[in-house]
Amino acid sequence: MLTSIDLNADVGEGAGDDESFISSGITSANVSCGAHAGDDTTMLKSCAAVRRHGVALGAHPSYEDREHFGRRTLAVTPEALRASVNAQLQRLMKPAAEAGLKIAHVKPHGALYHNGNEAPELAEAFIAAMQRVVPEARLFGPPEGAWREAARQQGVRFVAEGFIDRRYRPDGTLVPRTEPDAVITSEEEAIWQSLALARSGRVQTLCVHGDGVESWRLLAAARRALGAEGFSFSSPL
Repeated sequence: MLTSIDLNADVGEGAGDDESFISSGITSANVSCGAHAGDDTTMLKSCAAVRRHGVALGAHPSYEDREHFGRRTLAVTPEALRASVNAQLQRLMKPAAEAGLKIAHVKPHGALYHNGNEAPELAEAFIAAMQRVVPEARLFGPPEGAWREAARQQGVRFVAEGFIDRRYRPDGTLVPRTEPDAVITSEEEAIWQSLALARSGRVQTLCVHGDGVESWRLLAAARRALGAEGFSFSSPL
């Protein structure tokens, strides 16, 4: 069983006080790159906060869909996706450099996260953009599926992710947000799920969504419970 685990959160999405969230116990921050949310100002502020609090900087590319917050499936070709992700990563590079940081990991957002795990051609196009812009960065994604396989084939370090605040189906996939009770709001349930995922050894990072109304409370509860179990917290090596 792992003795150390990463806690990551999505930030720079206009959901509240990112400075406080970045300082609240996460070890990796996924900064929105402007496609589903955020802009150059929010990216700069997020990168500065990441630097101040010693958190690992990650990029959070998405389908270009601000109207639906990147949570709607879009029909895009692999070529178009590669160009979009390339542009998003390049956009985050400037504020990262101003803060004296490198992008340590990349995590696809929303519908792209799910679509890419079932479509190898999308996962491969996404990773091709990563390799061009941030070749040393890790890829965060589901424990099984096209993301992991594409990363293995293309020599990208992969970090398997679980969720503190999302419910799972029996097959290990997430309950879609369009279905009732897809999001966990119970502190007790978040603790149980976090401990189960961490103990399984199948994931190296646990995510809480920065736009969730209960995010801070669930993160704090999960961190306390994991610490009591003997886990330490650090970004992936």
